[in-house]
Amino acid sequence: MLRESKGNMYKFVTHTWNTVKGRCPHDCSYCYMKAFPMGDLRLDSRELDTDLGENKTIFVGSSCDMFADAVPAEWIHRTLDACRKHKKNQYLYQSKNPGRYMSPGRYLDIIHDLPADSIVGTTIESDLHHPEIMGAAPHPAVRAAYMAIISDTNPGQQTFITIEPILRFELAPFVDMIRRARPTFVNIGADSKGHNLPEPTEDETINLIFSLKQFTRVNVKRNLERIIGTREL
Repeated sequence: MLRESKGNMYKFVTHTWNTVKGRCPHDCSYCYMKAFPMGDLRLDSRELDTDLGENKTIFVGSSCDMFADAVPAEWIHRTLDACRKHKKNQYLYQSKNPGRYMSPGRYLDIIHDLPADSIVGTTIESDLHHPEIMGAAPHPAVRAAYMAIISDTNPGQQTFITIEPILRFELAPFVDMIRRARPTFVNIGADSKGHNLPEPTEDETINLIFSLKQFTRVNVKRNLERIIGTREL
């Protein structure tokens, strides 16, 4: 079902749409979807007939990472086929598995099949690996490396990195990791659900924001006010 985007979502996204449903294979500890009964991973083929309309910015796969290794490539391609039928929309795709990590069908395999004006991105919560929090998702350095390859091999492709929920990090390595990925923009947000995650201090977070602004656009999400307050950045 095509849904209007509400709550703690990207400001420019107008709608969300999910064809791949069920428990996300990455199983990140902070995932908001864990509050809902999800069932087994599956393709909801009925969604492929959804009228996506036009003049929308649609986040495809907002409730489950449809590029996870466990998702068959066929499901991804059928979803992209449905998007291409509605060419007057802009589509956003976000995955913690942006490259060919173990199986085909990830960003590097489908980048040339994306609808025009698509935006692709990944979540990188920190330069440090927190497997107890990040679950089965690839190491943050792996995600960043694949985004760098996408930027290198696809000039003009819009890309982004979301740092949400932001976790404790080492400033210089983290900034360098993101700089090498060359994202069109970066979103930064904090945990909104009280998971008691290891977070950076106010000063560390502000230093990160200013460092990133030296080479890319930074969107600060409202939920980051819990860490940095309401100061103008």
